[in-house]
Amino acid sequence: MRKRSVLIAALAAVGALGALGMPATAQPDDVNPYIVGGHDATEEYSFMVSLQQQGSHICGGSLIKPDWVVTAAHCVQGGGDFTVRVGSNDHTTGGEEAKVTNVQTHPSGDIAVFQLDHPLQAAPINIASASGDPGTATRIIGWGQTCGEPGCGPAPQNLQELDTQIVDDNTCQGIDGQGEICTDNPNGNSGACYGDSGGPQIKGTQGNWELIGATSRAGNNDSTCATGPSIYTDVTAYADWVNQNTGG
Repeated sequence: MRKRSVLIAALAAVGALGALGMPATAQPDDVNPYIVGGHDATEEYSFMVSLQQQGSHICGGSLIKPDWVVTAAHCVQGGGDFTVRVGSNDHTTGGEEAKVTNVQTHPSGDIAVFQLDHPLQAAPINIASASGDPGTATRIIGWGQTCGEPGCGPAPQNLQELDTQIVDDNTCQGIDGQGEICTDNPNGNSGACYGDSGGPQIKGTQGNWELIGATSRAGNNDSTCATGPSIYTDVTAYADWVNQNTGG
């Protein structure tokens, strides 16, 4: 398993699909990505976060401490009043709710952390020591679009999951190999989509999941989701930054 450098270069320019959070039919400040080719979640993920504005899901996130969440920077850079629902497979009900305070974004990487207005009871997820080599089995989860075309449908109410794997960096266009993960699109027609931004990429097994990535953008500059691999911010490469900005 490789340990990626924490000295991250500026992100490559976002391609045609851009950050996985802006359907063609949405307003510029909307963030709404989903999983294509997945299925309803097979378990409860206590650390799964629905980042919301005005009661609507806009991005995913991962609870890494009782009152801290990691997500993609592009999910929060527009500002505004954010809330979360945590630990429910339904982004409209259940789990725990909290307000977002103290948002911190990385100066160059597509990663951010934010604090909640109170600690939650939900169990956080640990950040892995390294993301892994090509071939490492991973899982992605989120409420992103389940059809590939921009704006082709609403966010699913039920959390989706998809098993995939890390692939060689050269499979993704414009990737920062030190701070990003190139993630396969199984069968050539499944993967992250509009609405999945910021959501977790995990490895391990039920009850032993570790966080390695946060959904960032398409890996082939195609506006149709799942036609190529996806790029995830390598959270393990930013672990020191995350710790420094969440109280150590």
